[in-house]
Amino acid sequence: QVQLVESGGGLVQPGGSLRLSCAASGTIFSINTMGWYRQAPGKERELVAVRINGYLANYADSVKGRFAISRDNAKNTVYLQMNGLKPEDTAVYYCTLRQETGDYWGKGTLVTVSS
Repeated sequence: QVQLVESGGGLVQPGGSLRLSCAASGTIFSINTMGWYRQAPGKERELVAVRINGYLANYADSVKGRFAISRDNAKNTVYLQMNGLKPEDTAVYYCTLRQETGDYWGKGTLVTVSS
């Protein structure tokens, strides 16, 4: 079993920054993908950024150049540095891990961008 715990969400003004963290525990395989999705009110969940096997990264077009995903494989932790935040970035952000035993999700952390 795998557990994911997110932290770092909160209220920030437009143009501000936040750093999300997600710590994975349990049976973690060395080959996996970790990343972030988000879901805004009334919208479907969408990909934000994922890191594949710790090397390749994929970003949604809407966050390219503003967000950066990184991993600490020794700690089984993934981070999302979010800069230049916009009101449209407001959403619940979910951490995800995919490995051969399945897909796992955290409970989410709320990010609100508002003045």
